[in-house]
Amino acid sequence: MRALIDSLARYTATEASMATITADARGGDRSFREETAAEYYDALTRLMFVDDLPAWSPHLRSAATLRKTPKRHLADPALAGGALGLTVPSLTADLQYFGLLFESLVVHDLRVYAESLGGRLFGYRDSGGAALDAVLVLPDRTWAAFEVKLGFGAVDGAASALRRVASRVDHAKMGAPTALVVVTANGFAHTRDDGVAVAPFPTLRR
Repeated sequence: MRALIDSLARYTATEASMATITADARGGDRSFREETAAEYYDALTRLMFVDDLPAWSPHLRSAATLRKTPKRHLADPALAGGALGLTVPSLTADLQYFGLLFESLVVHDLRVYAESLGGRLFGYRDSGGAALDAVLVLPDRTWAAFEVKLGFGAVDGAASALRRVASRVDHAKMGAPTALVVVTANGFAHTRDDGVAVAPFPTLRR
């Protein structure tokens, strides 16, 4: 179980398959089977230790097909830090993983806000390679999309990804997005000329 938790911590905010997670947790122990890992995973889910982000399934304009693998998240990104014994130096030495933990933190808060409005949060990826970190869907089916970036310099790419997915969704059936938002760790809040909002993480809590 501890090996599985460590593996889930390493793969937080990814779409790692159960086979991948099992192989990582197994190490040299060939007796640890995927079926056993799945049973442990189910127990962790029922204990609300694991809180996967399900895949969104909107109507698309394009011929792309939707991926159904959930995004792996623990109930709180601090659990991943505790499991792996992370420190400030170890996080700053691995900014790619730091970015995944930051994404998990933002998703955690967006879930809270979504649930307070009766909505749900999803992830998105299609066969064409388009992906989103989070999609908020409210009971009236209005939706907003989010990309999460640790560095302010990644905003342009994130905004392009948001617009790309928004253009693929069938607005006649799903409606246009009410907002396209890049959440960053720093910088200043503003709306770009292309209509994409940029929101430093602290502004989400105001």
